Amino acid sequence: MGKGYNSAIAANPYIVGSFACIGGGLFGLDISSMSGVLSNDAYKTVFAFPGPNAQGAIVASMPAGSLVGSLAVTYLADKIGRKKVIILSGIVWVIGSTLQAAAQNRGMLVVGRVISGMSVGLASTTVPLYQAEITAPSIRGRMVSLQQWSITWGILIQYFIQFGCSYINGTASFRIPWALQMIPAIILSLGMTIFPESPRWLIDHGREPEALEILADLHGGGDQNAELVQLEYEEIKQQVYFEKTEGAKSFADLLKPGIFRRVVLGTSLQMWSQLTGMNIMMYYIIYVFQGAGLTGRRGNLIADSVQYVLNVAATVPAIIYIDKWGRRPMLLIGLAFMGFWLFLVGGLQGHFGHWGDVDGSRVWVITDHKSITKAIIVFSYLFVCSFAITMGPVSWTYPAEIFPMRVRAKAVALSTAANWTFNFALAWAVPPGLATIAWKTYFIFGTFNFAAFIHVFFMYPETTGRTLEEIEDVFAQGHVFTAWKIPKDVGKRSLTDVKRDNEKYVDEKSSDA
Repeated sequence: MGKGYNSAIAANPYIVGSFACIGGGLFGLDISSMSGVLSNDAYKTVFAFPGPNAQGAIVASMPAGSLVGSLAVTYLADKIGRKKVIILSGIVWVIGSTLQAAAQNRGMLVVGRVISGMSVGLASTTVPLYQAEITAPSIRGRMVSLQQWSITWGILIQYFIQFGCSYINGTASFRIPWALQMIPAIILSLGMTIFPESPRWLIDHGREPEALEILADLHGGGDQNAELVQLEYEEIKQQVYFEKTEGAKSFADLLKPGIFRRVVLGTSLQMWSQLTGMNIMMYYIIYVFQGAGLTGRRGNLIADSVQYVLNVAATVPAIIYIDKWGRRPMLLIGLAFMGFWLFLVGGLQGHFGHWGDVDGSRVWVITDHKSITKAIIVFSYLFVCSFAITMGPVSWTYPAEIFPMRVRAKAVALSTAANWTFNFALAWAVPPGLATIAWKTYFIFGTFNFAAFIHVFFMYPETTGRTLEEIEDVFAQGHVFTAWKIPKDVGKRSLTDVKRDNEKYVDEKSSDA
């Protein structure tokens, strides 16, 4: 019987750690599949010229489905494995994209977006989980942060497809981009069939020989006796066996001392990633630049595309250096800058803007102040870059690495569900918000960034460079409200240390029996 995966692929940490990120790209595709059609006349005609509330509902239907998909992972990832859930996400995406491309009315479009959202929920939860469990500690942050980079690529690629198709007359201008987004999902589902399953999931299901073989291919060039292979194998076994003696894996475990603290951290970080205002900049950037005084569809589309290019480019330094810079510094610096840029945008909008009419809609807009318009666009770009190089990658990496094996799938799913809950609420609320309180919206999101800064400073310990099992020791130190006091060498163990602990644990169990 074959291995069920390609050994050569498994031996390359960058291929095995990055391919699943296509699942993140689906999220990006969906974001710009909407932002690129908001000024499309054919789209407006087919879907009955949706107003702020209706457009918010259409956009929010995707994160609503994503919430359902992410919660489904709490069962599916433990039951059928990480790999199969990722394959399933691609299949569901094709169904949703088909319905969107064929949509004849708002109802059909919303159903298609909900189904696509379910796919995004499955993928966005499982991909970081899979990456964290299958990559070496030294590059784990880099690999998981590729999830965010793939999102930025999805946004950029779909937006340029939308841009090009905007010159087509009729409904093909939006149907073609919505149909083309099936291609990466098909590649994802077919490609994942030659990738290995998570060795941690296999050990948890009593398939230790398979897990050791995969670990050897992943981290030892096929050598099962390589030190890193043995270290991870022994650590995972110790953790899994300990957890099996603790009882069944249930949602009640999430409330246990030591675990609940991490649940709060994971869900809060995903919540803050939405409350920074970044996805609003992605969904509704046309409205933002329109209010800044940038008129004309072509000019707005070009300015938007620059932002999406910057989003991709600024994520690269984070991918390269996340395992050197550390999670805490990246979060703190990013949140401080994002709050600053949003307050600048809100201040300029409030001082120089006024209520006016743009394309028949009442909009808070800046007119006859070209320098201010350019300043707001630049500050918006700087905000996007600040997110891309800090919060974006860390918001996916941190929740995927802080939980013990027995609750990891459930806890990561719950964290991602928090992301989608706030994504849904904000996607629906922001268009009416911009139409009523206008520039004050930026102050609200700026304040959220500064609140998140305080939360991270006091409560988020550093996790860089440790195996998933060693992170247990980090949280065992306590320091719930003084996270900066946890020493950097906490949790570091050698293979000898792990084997000694395993032998001690086995002896204790034998004596108890």
